[in-house]
Formats: sequence, structure tokens, C-alpha cells
Amino acid sequence: MRARHWLLTAIAALAGFAIVGVCVAVVTMTGGPGESAGVVPIGGPFTLTDDTGATVTEQNLAGKPSAMYFGYTFCPEVCPTTLTDLSHWIQMLGPDADKLNYVFVTVDPQRDTAKVMHEYVSSFDKHIRGFTGTPEQIAKIAREYRVYYKKIPTSDGGYVMDHSSLIYLMGPDGKFVNVIAYQEADASAIAKLKNLVAMTPSS
Repeated sequence: MRARHWLLTAIAALAGFAIVGVCVAVVTMTGGPGESAGVVPIGGPFTLTDDTGATVTEQNLAGKPSAMYFGYTFCPEVCPTTLTDLSHWIQMLGPDADKLNYVFVTVDPQRDTAKVMHEYVSSFDKHIRGFTGTPEQIAKIAREYRVYYKKIPTSDGGYVMDHSSLIYLMGPDGKFVNVIAYQEADASAIAKLKNLVAMTPSS
């Protein structure tokens, strides 16, 4: 039964990855940072709750570029791998790391309360904040960011979440700049983050 469950999950995931592949092609088709923003609008207003229980909106991120990742705390591999990679890149940025926002947005609001998110993000770099919300709020921000996610029931009565695995890089004005793919090479990811740092307005 367990093998059958994971087979069904894998089949569902393939459909999700196909959608993610299309998204990568669309958002990166023009090549240059920021140029693809006119192809597909990514990003927009939102109202969520951070991992301290405070209400947050897009205005809380304004003025600094942001790295946004969508996943969930019960994720068995992709999310912890991505947040571990992001933590490593943050450390590689050194003092420049403070010039960016880093946000982990759940796609599983049913289980990912503010408390659960706080406990989870505390396992990674201290710069990373966790955002959650109502199912309606999560659906809205997912639409704004063109994020794919889907609940996949399991044979034991539980569920897993199939979801896209991109880190969205947003400018200080909230406009889309680029993406970092799952397990992208350090050199490439750092180059993109440094480009984002260069967009930080001077104080």
C-alpha cells in the first residue's frame, strides 16, 4: 500500500513539474533581469500573517528586493532542500544579505499555523521569515505569483502538497526580476542574488 501511495504521489508530481517547467519557460524567455515582467505579470498585493502572528502585506517588503519561496512545512524533500540552499546562499552574501527580504510562504494553511511556521523557519537562516494565512489568502497570493499547488490525498487518510519549486526574485518595487530553480548551482544563484542586492535603493 505504501509503495502504491508513493507511486500515485509521484505521478501527480510529474503533472505539477510539467506546469512548473512551462512557468520557468515563460518567466525567463526574454533572458534579462526584469525584462520578462512584461510577458507575464508576477507578484501583487497580499495580506497574510507572519510567523510571529503579525499581519503583513506587500508593503512590509517594499523598499528592499525579495526572494519568495512557496512550499509547506510537511514537505519531505524539496522545501527543506531549497531552504537549506537559500540559507547557504544567504551566508555566502555576507553583510549584503541584510539588503534583501527572504520569505517562505506556505501553500498548506490547514496545517501551517504561524506557530508551526515559526518553529520550521527557525531551523534555517534567521533572515528567512514564514508567511501563512487563510486558504483564501493563500489562494490569492498563489494566483498573483503564478504558483502551482495541489492537495494530493494519501491512502492513510492524510495528504501531501504538490507545488512549484521556484524561488521568485522580486525588485524593491515588487516587480518580478528572475527565478532561482530547484537545486540551481551556487554560482548561478549567487549571481542572481547579487544582482538583486544591486537593486537595493541607497539609504
